[in-house]
Amino acid sequence: MSEAAQAGDKVAGGADAPQTAPPNTAPALFYHLTRSPREQVAMMLLGRALSQGWRVELRADPANGPLAQLDERLWHGAAAEFLPHGIAGGPQDAHQPILITEAAPSPAAGRFDAVMAVAGAAVTPEDCAGRQRLWILFDGTDETALALARRQWKTLTDAGIEGQYWSEAEGPWKRMR
Repeated sequence: MSEAAQAGDKVAGGADAPQTAPPNTAPALFYHLTRSPREQVAMMLLGRALSQGWRVELRADPANGPLAQLDERLWHGAAAEFLPHGIAGGPQDAHQPILITEAAPSPAAGRFDAVMAVAGAAVTPEDCAGRQRLWILFDGTDETALALARRQWKTLTDAGIEGQYWSEAEGPWKRMR
């Protein structure tokens, strides 16, 4: 092999080259909340996921709001908005269409088609593997949440995950990037 071909291989697969996500990797959809409440957007996206037959892990950092608040909102919405779910740690975790967690659940919880991270929950590129979606909902009025979302964007896109940025700043939700 020529030196030029070897150099080309080094650049193409070297540390400086962007990584490519493995096949069957979910895109990461970042929802920049500026007008709608987190629970309203979560319920909209969760309802769509359930209509597709997906199981969803709803991951939240309890330091930024109790899991019980999410649980309460999902149970006590209007009848048409009801979304069946449970909080991780129960005997029926593997059967919950939506499982509210503090971190990635145990393998006993079963396979999830999507992960939704809210309230500063941690995400990794592995959360996209073999899934349909990874949603990250963040408060656009909170500088700490914005900084975390930027770090998550960089981590995920540097790992080759497709990043999508959604905004409602100018009206209805619109994909901006």
